[in-house]
Amino acid sequence: MSTATPPIGQTTIPPLRDGDVLTRDEFERRYDAMPELKKAQLIEGVVHVDSPVSSGHFTWQIDLATWLGVYKATTPGVTAGDNGSVRLDPKNEYQPDLFLMIEASRGGRARIDADGIVSGSPELAVEIAVSSASRDATVKRRVYERVGVREYLLWRVRDRALDWFILRDGRFEELSASEDGIIRSECFPGLWLDREALLRGDLAGVLAVLQRGIASPEHAAIVDRPGTA
Repeated sequence: MSTATPPIGQTTIPPLRDGDVLTRDEFERRYDAMPELKKAQLIEGVVHVDSPVSSGHFTWQIDLATWLGVYKATTPGVTAGDNGSVRLDPKNEYQPDLFLMIEASRGGRARIDADGIVSGSPELAVEIAVSSASRDATVKRRVYERVGVREYLLWRVRDRALDWFILRDGRFEELSASEDGIIRSECFPGLWLDREALLRGDLAGVLAVLQRGIASPEHAAIVDRPGTA
């Protein structure tokens, strides 16, 4: 490690370390100075530097990313993200595994800032929890609830369970499957999910149910309605 003194007038930017207590501006300053760092999050003012993503995570994430990507491709006025930074509030900047947001021009609550970072609350946040299940189910859930994320999908891989929450009167409630076993988003018409197919790794089955949602009258209504999503 170099011990050289930086030139006069220049300062060394400290690295991000797990457990640091920082403002969001300082978090971003240090993160920008570490291009080799793939994922770090500011959660209630505390830095969390995540471990490298394991196969138990990314093999499941691609299925949900495909599901959301197909919905985005067939639905005007929505934007999807994969591990993009989101400025939720002054103490929280997350990198959700996935998110889906209504474009600001169509009434969405979040926007993409000039530096390419999302500010505000995306309508749907998705976390795929392998080693982070307790954090994602507690503190991150509370923050998502507080800042007004309308729907939160949490896939607890080791528990073989999937929770989908919806914000009602400022509190998250579980969005239950209907009698046919399908969970239907209330924020994104036609975004349907066969939870059991997802949990058993049947991506073809997941996409077949999504195609039914995309073909539904409620999805057709938002596609045909200009300027809304």
